Amino acid sequence: MNRYPLWKYLVIAVALILAAIYTLPNFYGETPAVQISSSRQSIPVDTTVLARVEQILKAQNIHPDGLHLDGNSLKVRFRDTDTQIKARDAIQHGLGDNYIIALNLLAATPSWLTSLNAHPMFLGLDLRGGVHFLLEVDMKAATDKSMERYAGDLRRELRSKKVRYGSIRRNGNTLEVQLRDSDTLRSAQDVVARTLPSLTVASDDSNYRLTLTLKPEEITRIQSDAVKQNITTLHNRVNELGTSEPIIQQNGPNRIVVQLPGIQDTARAKDIIGRTATLEVRMVEDDPGKLTDAMAGNLPIGYELLDEASSRGTQKILVRKDVELTGDNINDAQAGFDENGAPAVHINLDATGAEIFRQVTADNIGRRMAMILVEKGRSEVVTAPVIRAEIGGGRVQISGSMNPAEANDTALLLRAGSLAAPMTIVEERTVGPSLGQENIQKGFHSTLWGFAAIAVFMVLYYGMFGVFSAISLAVNVFLLLALLSMIQATLTLPGIAAIALALGMAIDANVLINERIREELRNGVPPHSAIQAGYGHAWATILDSNVTTMIAGLALLIFGSGPVRGFAVVHCLGILTSLFSAVLVSRGLVNLWYGRRRKLSSLSIGQVWKPEQ
Repeated sequence: MNRYPLWKYLVIAVALILAAIYTLPNFYGETPAVQISSSRQSIPVDTTVLARVEQILKAQNIHPDGLHLDGNSLKVRFRDTDTQIKARDAIQHGLGDNYIIALNLLAATPSWLTSLNAHPMFLGLDLRGGVHFLLEVDMKAATDKSMERYAGDLRRELRSKKVRYGSIRRNGNTLEVQLRDSDTLRSAQDVVARTLPSLTVASDDSNYRLTLTLKPEEITRIQSDAVKQNITTLHNRVNELGTSEPIIQQNGPNRIVVQLPGIQDTARAKDIIGRTATLEVRMVEDDPGKLTDAMAGNLPIGYELLDEASSRGTQKILVRKDVELTGDNINDAQAGFDENGAPAVHINLDATGAEIFRQVTADNIGRRMAMILVEKGRSEVVTAPVIRAEIGGGRVQISGSMNPAEANDTALLLRAGSLAAPMTIVEERTVGPSLGQENIQKGFHSTLWGFAAIAVFMVLYYGMFGVFSAISLAVNVFLLLALLSMIQATLTLPGIAAIALALGMAIDANVLINERIREELRNGVPPHSAIQAGYGHAWATILDSNVTTMIAGLALLIFGSGPVRGFAVVHCLGILTSLFSAVLVSRGLVNLWYGRRRKLSSLSIGQVWKPEQ
């Protein structure tokens, strides 16, 4: 007799119930929304902002479908995109520039499903819509920044070794060091050879001058590292802001592709990409005469006049342009409090940064040192304390006129890192949600008609066993969608193609089983025994074919990138669900239909042609 034990039916039932729960969110779609977030964490988005937004919308006779606070942002739902855009303009005008107002799409999943942690799949840019940027890294700026760092390192090394020099000037990819005599020339050569091996050294003995030039392989390394660091920084920044499933990857030697699905506002996307910050440590010029001249418009060469926020208000401060330390040497940054209980940012430096900071503080005791936060090309002095003693150990604290939220915001930006080189947008593209919806409909229809064609063929060719195969095929798609939703995978057009491929592979297993059962019936085997032999003997072939296909899918997953990896994820999961549905589910249906019949004379499996005697 062909009967399943109760536990196997329970396994199938539990799988189907879970599949139903985690597949349902994908059918509710998305609603247009406006997302309101603060440009700085010192300006919270709370119930007060919610009340203001309600008043603004009411004054404009705009009726939202719902408002709710989600972390540090406020999300307002609307019925259609026209109302969404109208509300965005009204809210932006009413709240001002302290808030970032972005168009977005929010899942319309009911609360009872979200309470079970059931969420829809992430949709890629081609299905959901969003923004696409192609950024070009300024390679010359990356090289210039490295040369400035080499110049700073050389100054520190020459001072630490007490080698007196006249000047250090940069000319493109070369540094010219003017020395005093032949002894200092030789000493400087030794310092460069030991500490800056990436530079080639040429000496002019008659003029006591060293010319340091970047090696070609070092230029290549600097430019390659600049692209990698920018990609890492963009990843950190986007992740810190909570943007779901961004795609940030290199495209060519000096270009980066950034895709942010779901974001319809390019201004908001540019803000996400541009919001990186770094810390610069520079020395303060406390000479009152120079400060007075700078305030009068006569800025000394090599200095910069910046704003310093303090308890007495904002005042001007004169700082040197020479950067002693940058955010490149920061390992971590966390918000906290100083010894007086005031908000502060605690910074951990790497080994190089710790040594630089120790030497700078040792050489400038009694002078002021400015901690400057550079964001979007703007420099702001966070604090400018007087150096009382040498500071070692690599732990630095910055505090000043900031509240806890501003300290947390500063720490967040510093953790995200700085761009190794500036970038320009060479291509900007917005994929609207209507185009994404069209892609979804076309993909859905192609999969649906493919499934229908396979189901009709199986029913006509295999009879009742074809019905069982069609049902197990539907269960396979059901389970696959549930798995993709559970792991929150990103579905793209190649992923839809992988679902269609999974249908063909899943039905292939049923064809093998049905043909094996037919073969047993031709050989005169009783129907019950033919079912057992068909499933038992076909299993080895099904497993072998799926394992080899899985190996190919894993290779795509490991070595592929972007849409190829998306295809591979759906492909590999489809293999697993097809094994479950084609063998366990279809066998369960056969056992339910035929298992209780003790005397079974025939099977509805299409025409069984017996060989002539």
